[in-house]
Amino acid sequence: MAKKVNRMVHDSLQSVVRVDTALARTVLEADDEIDTAHTGMYRSIRHLMEEDPACIKRAIHALSASRYLERIADLSTNIAEDLIFMVDGEVIRHGMDRMIDNVGD
Repeated sequence: MAKKVNRMVHDSLQSVVRVDTALARTVLEADDEIDTAHTGMYRSIRHLMEEDPACIKRAIHALSASRYLERIADLSTNIAEDLIFMVDGEVIRHGMDRMIDNVGD
């Protein structure tokens, strides 16, 4: 997870430097993988804590690390979305492009 997030940060910044929307879009795709990994981590840690309450303190630290990595991935995604908007004029956040297309329907 950490390696993927590191790649996302790198790619989001490089997409800005190069004005490369294709690279920015790879960051958006990677965010879905990170979200899935974080959800899996949450489930695993919850199960671990239910099975062995003695590990709760360590498990909470691991879950916090997972959450922080997921948040860094989200911020990298924001950078990529902003670049795509600046270059292509496409609004990606929160499905805004779909909402705008449906105005007046």
